[in-house]
Amino acid sequence: MFAISIVIPCYNEENNLKRGVLKEVNRFLVKQKYSWEVLICNDESTDNSLPILREFTQSHPKFRVLNLPHGGKPGAVWNGIKESKYPFVLFTDMDQSTPLKEINKLIPYFNQNYDIVIGSRGSRRNGNSILRKLMAQTFLFFRRLVLLPKLIDTQCGFKVIKTKLALNLFPRLQFFQSKSVHSGWRVSAFDVELLFMAQKLGAKIMEVEVEWQNRDTSTTKGDDAARFKKESLQMISEIYRVKLNDLRGFYDQT
Repeated sequence: MFAISIVIPCYNEENNLKRGVLKEVNRFLVKQKYSWEVLICNDESTDNSLPILREFTQSHPKFRVLNLPHGGKPGAVWNGIKESKYPFVLFTDMDQSTPLKEINKLIPYFNQNYDIVIGSRGSRRNGNSILRKLMAQTFLFFRRLVLLPKLIDTQCGFKVIKTKLALNLFPRLQFFQSKSVHSGWRVSAFDVELLFMAQKLGAKIMEVEVEWQNRDTSTTKGDDAARFKKESLQMISEIYRVKLNDLRGFYDQT
């Protein structure tokens, strides 16, 4: 029987938690026939996320909180993967901009021997500001020019991967080679590097269109426009780094 671990990174998600996102997740999961667990990876939130999470998990035993030192989204996801007990792992965002029910569109592809199935927003960015839409399209054009031209959306926060493959790939991410200290919420382009390394290994990747509507109500990750601009520039520089690493043969060792 299919069984999946669901990893949800959490940094200053108090507002999203208060509007009941975990209750939504639980309502969906208890109706499913497959085995599941939810690992919520608290990335040293500075708001009231942690006490809210602890209160929720006390009455929901299939949900666990990992209280982690601050390491950004890739670090939070990686720590969740290491704790996963099932053969497949989904990492998804707390705001549930892609609702968890969309996972049932992805699962059937594992019967066709795919190793990774990723959600895709296509060209839609419902609920995003004009600035975010413009910068997203710029990033998409640049990324497809440099890496993974056949994939439309590498940044949708909704991906299922075989756990064994994730355990092999994540420690090799360039993000974890950096010794710098990160402050605030950092997303990075780790998805691009992860998918690129998987492709180099010969993993089969399927992209599936999913429902997406910006539902993020967090106000404590930093100014939205400034943060998104900073993240976009960081991700572009990281794509350059991935391309250079590939030209140097770094990924030939995978």
